[in-house]
Amino acid sequence: MKICQVSPRYAPHTGGVETQVQEVSERLAARGHEVTVETADRTRDLPKREWRNGVTVHRHFGVSPSEAFHFAPRLADPRLWEKYDVLHVHNVHALSFSCAVFSSRTPTVATTYYHGHSASRFRDRLLDAYRPVLRRALERVDEVVSVSQWERRQVRSDLGVDSSVIPLGVETDQFERADPVARDRPFLLCVARLEEYKGIHHVISALPKLPEYDLLVAGDGPYRDTLEELAVDIGVDDHVTFLGNVEHDRLPAYYAGADAHVSLSSFESFGLTVAESLVSGTPCVLKSATALTDWCGRSDVECVNSVDLGSVSEAIRASIGAKTDKESVWSWEEVTEEYEAVYTKVAPVDEA
Repeated sequence: MKICQVSPRYAPHTGGVETQVQEVSERLAARGHEVTVETADRTRDLPKREWRNGVTVHRHFGVSPSEAFHFAPRLADPRLWEKYDVLHVHNVHALSFSCAVFSSRTPTVATTYYHGHSASRFRDRLLDAYRPVLRRALERVDEVVSVSQWERRQVRSDLGVDSSVIPLGVETDQFERADPVARDRPFLLCVARLEEYKGIHHVISALPKLPEYDLLVAGDGPYRDTLEELAVDIGVDDHVTFLGNVEHDRLPAYYAGADAHVSLSSFESFGLTVAESLVSGTPCVLKSATALTDWCGRSDVECVNSVDLGSVSEAIRASIGAKTDKESVWSWEEVTEEYEAVYTKVAPVDEA
């Protein structure tokens, strides 16, 4: 089968969408499918065309106002899609999503990754204006997929479309077998793009109540300077280490070495770092918001409704030592099998 994945960005970019597209694409290629990724992230540093682990990647020049709503004019060309058996478009928050849907007559699967909100008032206004377009686009696709039960409900409520659920996966062997990173002091871990809505400032603010712990922050982004200044202002800069973007192969060691992984994000469509942490054997502390609420109620997850330093520090202490349920997290192989079945459903291959 000739499969096309349409994504706003692709590896080496990182993020939940980018990770899923890469993991599923490479596994589909290993199963004998011809897989191409069409993406809107070409820059001077990234080639127009490349071959990555069995996957053909076509990158197109695009724009992304306020680092969101990625758009590449080439993705609106109907001729681009004619050679594929099935189209899989990712992330409704990107304009490339609706461009591909409206310009293609190829059987189409859509994975939404819908948050319901954006990271700024400007992005929220854009999203409000864009929702009517999204509704029409989703009505045209053959199969709509959400990555969590929370997202499924939100897509139905906000966009009027029913969807099935296929969660994100984890490379389970890699995370289960990781040797913990060695440090002199016990540490907590945050893994996220450094933006305000990710809530890392609440974790830093709670550190004075957790004097025995260091905090390691894996990720980078526009909010980093503010977080570094906060750590200095409250006198915990000696106990906070900003690791920057950590290579994916190195991340499992940090998860495995942490006493707890903390994610106080205001909105997520799934929570991939939660799944990775639990498979690594490390309990989580989460803000009870959007799709992170799907993880609440587990014995290996502590959830907080308030992000005041007392609530956060108490939840972290309560989480320490909890045994995680690794079996409840999907592997990327299971995710790939589910999508392969969906592709066959919407675009049956003639065996004759």
